[in-house]
Amino acid sequence: MPEIVVKFDDRVIERVVTEKKHITIGRTPDNDIVLDNRGVSRKHAQIEFNNNSAVIIDNESLNGTFVNHRKVTEEVIKDNDVINIGKFTLHFHQDASRDELQPASLEGTMVLRTKKQKDLLDKDRHAAEITARAGSSVLLGQAGTDIGEYKLNRPVTTLGRADFVDLKVRGFFVTGLQAKIVKESGGFFVVNLGRQGKTKLNGEIVSDRQQLKNDDLIQVGKSIFRFLDGGS
Repeated sequence: MPEIVVKFDDRVIERVVTEKKHITIGRTPDNDIVLDNRGVSRKHAQIEFNNNSAVIIDNESLNGTFVNHRKVTEEVIKDNDVINIGKFTLHFHQDASRDELQPASLEGTMVLRTKKQKDLLDKDRHAAEITARAGSSVLLGQAGTDIGEYKLNRPVTTLGRADFVDLKVRGFFVTGLQAKIVKESGGFFVVNLGRQGKTKLNGEIVSDRQQLKNDDLIQVGKSIFRFLDGGS
């Protein structure tokens, strides 16, 4: 039977073993594989099984479906192919090891969840509660800042060491106005305005501007913020 191993941050959070001819992948609980994160569409993708072949079909999702790092709309998947959906990786295996399966699992679909999956779901629910309460997207202070929650309810939010900025940050060689977060019709963007190398997104240097996605980590100097997308 085919097996799909779901990973987040390179850690296994779920194993799905199925005898179905069709399985769905998405954010809502009625999917066979639930990826409960706002970077995943409600009905993101589906996999069709036919004899010894499998085809993944993207359901016109917002952020796309990738097979072996290549964006696809419909693709035959083979043993050991890697599917990327949002921040999740799904490792496809043509045949699951039957010695690891319980007899009751041999009908329909079996999902083995881990504590990591539960923690991830709890984290995403908590983030949704924060943005709902704020009525906007939010920055959460993670390190090097006294800010707990900051509402991104204005077109521009500035960061730096100057007294006039919205969010003061820490660190050597950070300029008075180091970066800004701008809200545009296409979403939120972080823009570097000061010294190169002092504005980073998920550990990568922002040389100009970069679009933000839910749960991204923004580092300005030694201050780190987590971006929660309120969908506004």
